[in-house]
Amino acid sequence: MTADDWAGRALAAVVGRVTTTEAEVGERFPLYAEPGDGRWLTTGRGSWTGGFWAGLLWLRARCTHSEADRLAAARCTTRLASWVEADTATRGLIFWYGTALAFDSQEATALRGAAGRACLASYDPESGIVPWGGAFGGPRLLARADAVPGLVPLLAEVGGEGPAVAAEHLHRHLGLFLGEGPAVSVGRPQPAWQFDAATGWRAREEPAPGWSRGEAWMLLAVADALLRPDVAGRRPERLALAAEQLIARTEVLAGPVIPPDDVSRPRGAVDTSAAAITAVALLKLARTGKPGAAVFSHRAVAILKRLVGAHLTGPGPGRPAGMLLDGCYDAAKDLAVRHELIWGDFFLALGLAALDDLVDITRV
Repeated sequence: MTADDWAGRALAAVVGRVTTTEAEVGERFPLYAEPGDGRWLTTGRGSWTGGFWAGLLWLRARCTHSEADRLAAARCTTRLASWVEADTATRGLIFWYGTALAFDSQEATALRGAAGRACLASYDPESGIVPWGGAFGGPRLLARADAVPGLVPLLAEVGGEGPAVAAEHLHRHLGLFLGEGPAVSVGRPQPAWQFDAATGWRAREEPAPGWSRGEAWMLLAVADALLRPDVAGRRPERLALAAEQLIARTEVLAGPVIPPDDVSRPRGAVDTSAAAITAVALLKLARTGKPGAAVFSHRAVAILKRLVGAHLTGPGPGRPAGMLLDGCYDAAKDLAVRHELIWGDFFLALGLAALDDLVDITRV
């Protein structure tokens, strides 16, 4: 590691934080941590974020080359199995990011395949989506921005009808998000819609336009699709146009480096987890072969540098090093608005590992 290897040093700090987190949470899954002392709120089954903890453990194993770390990651991934048949489109987040970094693990590969087939079976042809589902309560036939990332490659890898369903799921969400059909094509994109067979789609109030992660999740989903010829090749012109519209509408290249936690009502708080997701999406876009690769890469590095320089904790008394602070779990409910979030840590680590050539970002 060279003296100017800021990415390597930051990644080492985040990996060190993974080890302290592991000692604290045991067999449970970390969700978000208090900014003052770094203590985690945990869940027993992982909720929609469980795959990010498994993914961090796999990333640590890649960095340390430790058999013990690899086994720890494998054990954690096995504990995700109860979500395979759960009625939720967040299985894309859980099983793609929880297994994509798993090397030489037949168990992780089998689990990802089982989850992909279950999601394919959940596809609703009338609405054109794998529904958000009822696993977390509320209406089942929802289209949400966080129902797309991870699910596109998860479905595509199933084979058969998987790539076609992945493309339909993505394009239906893009049409709603960007303002085709019943949506309004000005202002911030609309991240959530509800389907009724009699009346069609209507916008949901929650999450509202301006939700920081909605735009980041959709950009990541588009980047993933552009990297998969089996998905992108089905409607290539539409997908390329959607990427251009997303970049322009969300100001990802010209707006704040770290976005407000709620763009529609900025209050001085930011969401570093949204920034980390965006940085990974831009690193992927830079590798699609589309115009603007240098611009995408430059912006991604700028985001990661800002996250490391201004929001990543260093050594000191009172709290652990390697915490990515100022993530926002839920701005509307004022819940964990300046905290360390497990998915923020994951995407920061993934972006840093890509810069250090420890992972192939096009395959995660």
